[in-house]
Amino acid sequence: MIPLRDENPTRRFAVVTATLIVANIAVFLYELSLPGTRALEAFFSDFALIPANISNTASPAVYRTVLTSMFLHGDWLHLLGNMLYLWIFGNNVEDSMGRIRFVLFYLLCGAGAAASQILVEPHSQLPMVGASGAISGVLGAYLLLFPRTRVLVLLPIWIFIRFVYVPAWLMLLFWFALQLVSGAVNMGRMHEGGIAFWAHSGGFLAGLILIPFFKRRSVRLLQ
Repeated sequence: MIPLRDENPTRRFAVVTATLIVANIAVFLYELSLPGTRALEAFFSDFALIPANISNTASPAVYRTVLTSMFLHGDWLHLLGNMLYLWIFGNNVEDSMGRIRFVLFYLLCGAGAAASQILVEPHSQLPMVGASGAISGVLGAYLLLFPRTRVLVLLPIWIFIRFVYVPAWLMLLFWFALQLVSGAVNMGRMHEGGIAFWAHSGGFLAGLILIPFFKRRSVRLLQ
């Protein structure tokens, strides 16, 4: 179930959401400009989040990777998938709280996602990168803000593809359940790399918890 757009107009242009998308694309283009695999590995070593480093040191230089890792991506598919979700759901969440609060909300959700992955796998040496943890928080917030909004999704059924409208609550709860199931299935194989499903789950829960404190007073939940 891949979201394509929602039927939820905003009151004003989502400046922060657009800026985050531009920033993520700019950093990825910089990654592509690096001269060879070693240079990219060194870049990730400095700026990607490595759970074992967080668990084993109190160095501020290590803790900054909680922030910097949110702007790194492994490939074009990773980047474009994250930016699609951010654009569809981020603009309305930003609209519900204002620009400054949205920046703080986004970063806190990203930090919550990172903490979740570290708690599950504290000794992992694998670099963790991507905006998906923070974006998961945006999805959690959207669930409580606009559960009945219709979302156009691409629905693959065997060899067929259908475009259907579903309520946001159905699409988002399906996504969250998929993260939980995938995380449980891959518990014994996380050392092999792949998707940080527990970061997604943690970010989503952070969004659910934080949205009541960040939304404008005039905005009602479960609209």
